[in-house]
Amino acid sequence: MDNALSPRRQGLAVIAALEAKGDQEGLKKAVSEALDNGLTVSEAKEALSQLYAYTGFPRSLNALGTLQHVLAARQASGIQDDPGKEADPLPADYDALEQGTAVQTQLSGQPFNYSFVPATDYYLKAHLFGDIFARNNLSFSDREIVTVSAISALPGCEPQLIAHVSGARNMGVTDSELRALPELLEEKVGLAEAERLRGALKTVLGDNHTSVQTVDFSVWPKGLPNTAYAQFFTGNSYLAQMEGGLANVTFEPGCRNNWHVHHKQVQVLICVAGRGWYQEWGKPAVQLVPGTVIEIPEGAKHWHGAAADSWMQHLTYHKDVQEGASNEWLEPVSDQQYHQVISDPRQRM
Repeated sequence: MDNALSPRRQGLAVIAALEAKGDQEGLKKAVSEALDNGLTVSEAKEALSQLYAYTGFPRSLNALGTLQHVLAARQASGIQDDPGKEADPLPADYDALEQGTAVQTQLSGQPFNYSFVPATDYYLKAHLFGDIFARNNLSFSDREIVTVSAISALPGCEPQLIAHVSGARNMGVTDSELRALPELLEEKVGLAEAERLRGALKTVLGDNHTSVQTVDFSVWPKGLPNTAYAQFFTGNSYLAQMEGGLANVTFEPGCRNNWHVHHKQVQVLICVAGRGWYQEWGKPAVQLVPGTVIEIPEGAKHWHGAAADSWMQHLTYHKDVQEGASNEWLEPVSDQQYHQVISDPRQRM
């Protein structure tokens, strides 16, 4: 990621996605990091202003307000941010429709006319690709990094995301830069945003990627890597301790714990996000979806984990705990056992 995307472009991508997501708290941190890494004030303003055409004025204005507050706080603490270069004035004979038509043709790879709604076709050409793209304090490729990152944060806009991934290449964004964006978004913005972009890259670039169902970690925290119990898991899990003795366990796709037994206690599982499986030895597996509650009988040999194509989170606690209660960890759930469950949930051990 660091080799493919410059720190400045990483900043553009992250603030664009957080603007589209409406995450003002995350945007505060991202704006400061972007300014520290070489993004100018003019470029930050321009990126967030451009996005009104993709995410609407409310999100754009909210983000510009956040930028303004961050700049004031940094100035009060003695930080002098680079104001950057403002866009040059347009020439007296500038024709927004002509300019925008040329830019849109370059982006699309061919002439594009939205004859179904001529007024929208005019707005796209004359205003978005004309007036906005003509402002030269961001390059065309900068603007497509901004656009692709923002649309990745908009559920239900996958066709537009695919179109702009293709268009970004026509505007000079390299395939290496595009392939670096999902990792950046997963780290700085969210898993769902990264997953949408990976799907678009698969369509446009033919990348090998299997789509997975994601979860929103702002609802139930992902927690920290579950290193203390990693030896009893296949795949990666994460643990977040909650109030009242609850623990939230997050499983990545395909992750499951070993067969195990709870002695002298009953474990309760409450699935809160994603999809997964619970299975007792000798019984059919039970699918875990949000709202599924499982009471695991004392002494029952069992396992639980995520589906192969989905993250999964469940809350867990113990009840009816007797003196001398313990957990007995047994053998891993083999790939064969796991995939039998996936292919046939009625499969018995």
